[in-house]
Amino acid sequence: MTDTQPPEIREVPTAGHFGTYLARSDGNTIVGFRPNPIDGDPSSIGLGVPSTLAAPSRLTTPLVRRGYLRHGPGDTRRGLSVRGDDPYVAVDWDTASDLVAGEIDRVRTEHGNSAIFGGSYGWGSAGRFHHPQSQIHRFLNLAGGYTASVESYSSAAMQVILRRVAGGYAGVLASNPTWEEVGHHRSLVIAFGGMAARNSAVNGGGIGVHRNLADQVTARRAGAEFVLVSPASGDAHHDLDARWLSIVPGTDVAVMLALAYELVVSGHHDRDFLDRHTVGWPRFEDYLLGRSDGVPKTPHWAAQISGVPATAISELARKTVGRRTVFTTSYSLQRADHGEQAPWMALTLAALTGNLGLPGGGFGCALGALHQLGVPANGFKPAAFDQGIRPIDSFIPVARITEMLENPGGTFDYDGGKYTFPDTRLVYWAGGNPFHHHQDLNRLVRAWQRPETIVVHEHFANSLARHADIVLPAATWLERNDFAAGADDHLSAIVKAAEPPPGVRTDYEIFAGVAARLGFGAAFTENRTADEWVIELYRQTRQRAADAGHPIPDWDELRRRGVVPVPPIPTVDGPLRLLRQDPAAHPVATPSGRVEIFSETIDSFGYDDCLGHPAWFEPREWLGSNAAHTYPLHLLSGQPDRRLHSQFDNGSHSRAGKVRGREPIHINTDDAADRSIADGDVVRVFNDRGQVLAGARLTNTLRRSVVRLSTGAWYDPVTPGGLDVHGNPNVLTADRGTSRLAQGPSAHSALVQVEKYEGQLPPITVFDALPQ
Repeated sequence: MTDTQPPEIREVPTAGHFGTYLARSDGNTIVGFRPNPIDGDPSSIGLGVPSTLAAPSRLTTPLVRRGYLRHGPGDTRRGLSVRGDDPYVAVDWDTASDLVAGEIDRVRTEHGNSAIFGGSYGWGSAGRFHHPQSQIHRFLNLAGGYTASVESYSSAAMQVILRRVAGGYAGVLASNPTWEEVGHHRSLVIAFGGMAARNSAVNGGGIGVHRNLADQVTARRAGAEFVLVSPASGDAHHDLDARWLSIVPGTDVAVMLALAYELVVSGHHDRDFLDRHTVGWPRFEDYLLGRSDGVPKTPHWAAQISGVPATAISELARKTVGRRTVFTTSYSLQRADHGEQAPWMALTLAALTGNLGLPGGGFGCALGALHQLGVPANGFKPAAFDQGIRPIDSFIPVARITEMLENPGGTFDYDGGKYTFPDTRLVYWAGGNPFHHHQDLNRLVRAWQRPETIVVHEHFANSLARHADIVLPAATWLERNDFAAGADDHLSAIVKAAEPPPGVRTDYEIFAGVAARLGFGAAFTENRTADEWVIELYRQTRQRAADAGHPIPDWDELRRRGVVPVPPIPTVDGPLRLLRQDPAAHPVATPSGRVEIFSETIDSFGYDDCLGHPAWFEPREWLGSNAAHTYPLHLLSGQPDRRLHSQFDNGSHSRAGKVRGREPIHINTDDAADRSIADGDVVRVFNDRGQVLAGARLTNTLRRSVVRLSTGAWYDPVTPGGLDVHGNPNVLTADRGTSRLAQGPSAHSALVQVEKYEGQLPPITVFDALPQ
C-alpha cells in the first residue's frame, strides 16, 4: 500500500449579498466557513450556504419534463400534461442546448421576439460578471430581443411616483440623509413601516463591512430620537429606544395626513419653502382641510382609521416643530394597495415642514431598508458585464406576469399610457424565482400552463425548477471566481471555494453554448472564458480607479487580501439637496422643475385610484373592510430573518429557524389563545386564494389581529395549486396592481384566518431531488 497525501486545506475569501466570508477548502469541497474578521457586525445568513452544495435537491444534470419530451412544446397549453406534476428525464448537455436553441429560433421566427419573456431578478449574484440578470439580458438582446419587465418587486410604486413628482427614484435616494447627519443634528426620525434591522444586513452587489445598524445606534446615542409607526414593535432595533405607535396595517397615509393637518392649522408649515421649491400646494391644502371633499384630515379622523390615538398624532406633530425631522417610509408600505401614496405623502410632509433637502432631515426614502440607505455614498463605479442594447421595446410592469400569461393581446394601463400584453410563447428565466416573489401563486400556477416552453437555470430542485420544461443546472457563487462591489466603500474578492458537481455549468457557459448554436456565440463571449471576463472587468475597474487618482491592488492581491477599500470618490449632492440650495439653478426632472405636491400630469391621466395629489384611499383588503369578518387577521409578509428572499432555504441556517419543518408564523399571544394555538403548533393559514401550513410562534411584539409570515419558504404544494405544506405567504397574497399608475405588487394588503392544524402532517418534499 502507498500512503496518499491528504489534500491541502486553504482559506479563500468570498462574498455574497449579505457580506464577506472566508471558506476553508481543499479545492473541491468546503470544510469550514466563517465571516471575514474585517466585518465587525457580520451577517449569519451566509453560514448555511455551504451545506447546500451537495444537498439532495442539488441539480447535477440537465433535465427535461417527461410530458414535454413526449408531446412537444405546448403540451400543458393543450391539457396533455401539468407543469408542477410531471416527472423529469435526464439528458446530456448537447441535447438540452439543442432543445433550447431550437425553441428560441422557432418562437422568434413564428411569433416574433416579443413572444419571448426574459425573466430575471437582480439578486442572483453579488458578482460583477456572474450576475444572471446581466447574462440573460445580454444573451436575449443578441438573440433579437425579448419582452422585459420594468421596475422591481421591492420598489415599483415608489419608483414610478417619485419619477413623476420628484424627478426620479435614484435622485431621491441620493438625497437621503445619512445616519451620521441624523446624529449630528440630533434629528427626530419618524419611521413609517419601520426599519427592521434584518433588512440593513443585505445589499445588492454585496457588503464589505456592515455599518448601517451601528450608525443608527450611534445616531441614537448622539441624541437622535426615533418613532416607530408600525404594527410590529420589532421593526426597529431595540438599541434605538424607539417609541412605538401601533398602527392598523395599510393606514399610514391617514396618519401622515393628520400630521400635516395639525401643522397647517397651527401655522407651523413652511409656506415660503413650499412656494419656492414645490408646486401644487393650494390644491393639496384644499383636500387636506376638507374644502374639496368635505372631510378635514384631523387627528380624530385618522385615529378612527388607523388605531393610533388622536392625542398621539397631535403630540407627534408638535414634536416636529422647530426640530430637524426625517420622515421615512419602508418598502413594505408601497407594496400594498395604493402604494404610491405613502412615499408621496412622506415627501409632502418633508416639504411642508421645510426639512426637505436638509442634511439629517427631509424624506428618508426606504431608509435602512438596504445597507446602502443611510450610510455615506461613494461615487466610484466599478465595471460590469455589458447587457447590450435592446432591439425591441416590449415590456410589462414587473408584477403583471400572471396577467401577461392570462391575457395575450389584452391591454393594461401604466404611468399614463395604455399598452398591449405580448402573446408569450417562451419564458426563459435565470436568476430569481417567481414562485417566491410573485403574489397569488395558485393563480400563477394556472397561468404558468399557457406558455409553450419554459427554460430555467437553477441550482436546486426548488419550485421554479419543478414548474419548468427544461432545467439547466447552474453553479453557485461559491463555485465561481468573481468580485463584488456594493454601494459601500469596499471591493470584495469571490474566489472559487469548491468545484461545482460534475455536469454543472455556470450561467455564462450555458448561454455561450446556446448562443453558439444560434450563430452569435462569438458576439456573446467575445472569445473570452468566464475567468478571462472576470479579470478583464477587474482590469477596467482598476483603470477607472487609476484615472481617478486612487490606484487599487491588482487581481492577485485582491484575491489574497479578500477585501480592499475602493477609491474615495465624493458624490455630488442629491437633486433634492441641490433644489433646496437654488431651485432656479438646480431644477429637478419634473415638468415644473420642482417637487410636485399636485401633479398636473398625473391628474391628466384621469385615474380614479391615483389622483393628482397624495390622498387616503381605503385599501381594497384591510382590517376595516367587510372581508375582515371572514378573514380577521392582517398578513404581513416581509423579509425573513434567516435568509435573503428565498435563497438557500434548503441550507442549514434557514432550516434551523423552521418550526416542525415549516416556516414560522408569528401571532399575537391573545389571538393565539382565542384559537387554542400553542407555541410550536402547526397551523393552517388560509383565505379564498389558498392555504398553507406554518409553525406558530407566539409573540407580544405584534399588534392584535396581525400575523407575520415571512417570504421565501420554497413553495411546496401537495398538488399543483393545492395546500402548500411549507408556508409560502404568496399563496395567500393578492395579485393586483397598486394602482393604474405604477401597477406595483400589493402583497401587504392581505387578510387571512388561522386555525390549529389537526390532520396528519404532509411531508416537506421541496428539498428532495426532482422526481424522475
